[in-house]
Amino acid sequence: MLATLKSQVFIDTLILELNEQPPPYLKAVLRDERGKVCSIFETKVKPAQKIILWEGLNDLPYGVYVLELMYEDLQQRLRLVKRV
Repeated sequence: MLATLKSQVFIDTLILELNEQPPPYLKAVLRDERGKVCSIFETKVKPAQKIILWEGLNDLPYGVYVLELMYEDLQQRLRLVKRV
């Protein structure tokens, strides 16, 4: 597991809580229910970093999304909801 979500419901920011040994690099893809890519986030991760904030998601429509986290061969999928 690469990370967990602080909450599976978001408005404009996703808060990712990294595992104890975070990868040095993380790519995140946010897809809507139909599988269309809505946003992509890539970042370097510092060794002691515990949280990643993905801001600027306020323009997305409300609904259900799938968050795909990737690092090399590791991949994780999380379901989340954007609400008011």
